[in-house]
Amino acid sequence: MSEAPQLRHRGQRAVQRLVEYAPASGSLALWVGHADLSDEAARQHAAGSLPAFTDGRCIFYTPAFEDLPLEAQTGWVAHEVLHIALRHAQRHALLVRRTGDADLALFNRCADAIVNTTLAHLGWLQLPPQALLLETLLDQVLQINRTPEAALLEWDVERLYAAVDDRAQDGDRKTDGPRAARARALGGSSNGDLRPDPTKPDELIAESEQAREWGDRLLRGHSGDGAFSMLRTLGADLPRVHTPWEQLLRTQVAHALAQQPALSWSRPTRSWLANQGRVRSRSGGSAPRRMPWEPGTVASRAVPRVVLVLDVSGSIDEALLDRFAAEMNALSRRLQAALVLVAGDDQVRHVQAYEAGAVQLKALATLRALALQGGGGTDFTPLLQEASRHRPDLTVVLTDLQGPAHHRPPGAVLWAVPPAFAATPPPFGRLLLLR
Repeated sequence: MSEAPQLRHRGQRAVQRLVEYAPASGSLALWVGHADLSDEAARQHAAGSLPAFTDGRCIFYTPAFEDLPLEAQTGWVAHEVLHIALRHAQRHALLVRRTGDADLALFNRCADAIVNTTLAHLGWLQLPPQALLLETLLDQVLQINRTPEAALLEWDVERLYAAVDDRAQDGDRKTDGPRAARARALGGSSNGDLRPDPTKPDELIAESEQAREWGDRLLRGHSGDGAFSMLRTLGADLPRVHTPWEQLLRTQVAHALAQQPALSWSRPTRSWLANQGRVRSRSGGSAPRRMPWEPGTVASRAVPRVVLVLDVSGSIDEALLDRFAAEMNALSRRLQAALVLVAGDDQVRHVQAYEAGAVQLKALATLRALALQGGGGTDFTPLLQEASRHRPDLTVVLTDLQGPAHHRPPGAVLWAVPPAFAATPPPFGRLLLLR
């Protein structure tokens, strides 16, 4: 957003009221940014009649906020603070990255329902008009009858969105099914208040430490206020720490390819060179003594080598292939590692080598064009035997793990698997779940 957070802002009295009535949980508002928008800036953000909205880090106040009574202002601030504390904008970005499509308006309604029910027990604030409650959404859209407390303990925003989103592909767009249509019709005046910044998607995703911090703040705030807490209950929607698979891949690849020092009898240590192979006698004599030879160290290998084995039997979708290709490109450059691509199903279909650090591994999805004769399953044995021929330090297998593997290549082996096959144990090596 273009407006910078301010020390004095339109929501200041509402924040003071939050802290006055719920000193611990209300102080969550002190951890977020606050910024006032002018009429022109509000029009640029298409805020319409919204008094406030958030990008996941900061609350933005439009001029309409000033026309509200203090209780309503407090309700809006508490609503946006919980969106930020529960990491709803970041979780929408993660959902888009995992699935390729997550309707923001529907996700916003699900997040609003959880937030409104969390705050509905407080008599000292006023929720936005026609505020959508979680129990109402469950009853009228999913035909599930739950008390507010039971609903909050059972439903998180991802699960709720998955149950509500029954859109179907219609040409180049998706059209609402009956559940999605009913959910859209239920939306209250807070519709559209969740606005992740589209220019900073990576910043929204790579925040596992922030999620952990906000979870701790929510726990401390709720326990500190007791019966006066701003939170009805600590429900299922508390932010969870999900380390992105890209970060796990970088860590494991870097560990596998780390240069292990080896002794070299052809070069001395730096300390031996600095002293020119001599050291003065401790007895104070002037003649220095000759030091014994101290072998230095060298890297155990000149260029680390990675073999990427790609299962092209049809279990890996193109979006995931492209993301994985981009990540392997970055790792190849960063670690100056040579890369060999081995693609196939029950036999090797394609082999290509890339020089260390080269940015040549482009869209792996194009490998779908490889003809798969016979329509059989996957046998990893010939693919892994081909990998062994290239003497890898690390073998990464992008697959669904549905097939035999009767050969283990040298070095570390990492099996990168989509979430649908998370329960399948790898035959050897380590498992990386691509969430």
